[in-house]
Amino acid sequence: MGELLRRMEFSRIKGWRKLLFATQGSEVAEFSLVLPIVMMLLMAIIFFGRAYNVYTTITYAAREGASVAVVGTSPSCATCGAAVPTAAKVQSRIAEVLQASHIDATQIQSYVPTPAPVAGSCGGMTTTSSNNVTLYRNAQLNAATSNPPACGVIVSFRYPFTFFSVPFTSLDKQTIHLNAAAQMQGEN
Repeated sequence: MGELLRRMEFSRIKGWRKLLFATQGSEVAEFSLVLPIVMMLLMAIIFFGRAYNVYTTITYAAREGASVAVVGTSPSCATCGAAVPTAAKVQSRIAEVLQASHIDATQIQSYVPTPAPVAGSCGGMTTTSSNNVTLYRNAQLNAATSNPPACGVIVSFRYPFTFFSVPFTSLDKQTIHLNAAAQMQGEN
């Protein structure tokens, strides 16, 4: 009887040991633990990549708008005539650049750069706006104490970017505002 109990006890221990060290199904368990983390990381890369793409595009659009706006602003421009580009023309160029990248230009919002543009020693600064694109003409681009002053134009706007729902994160259709401001010095 003692021998029989010892064998039963040994087989019970052997069964538990076999169960503890079995690897059947461990790949499925590991996959189910790792998959949500990998998917979350992949979605984050995609969404932040798209946000960065939109940011670089609106920054480029602001630079293009500033290059359109700076034409004819120099006091010594003999070939410019009286054709100073309007804020609507600047906004139109910005809309063209955004449309080329499939970004909705109607979502543009007003934005005042920090620090706010000042006239300084550049004369009378004018501020005009067209469809939420703000154009500052004759703005001082360098520090107010700088001599000689760098005068030119500043174009600014803001674009809202909405993240889609990302599982297991707080990014659930949250909107961030991407600011774009570009300045360009007038030629003397």
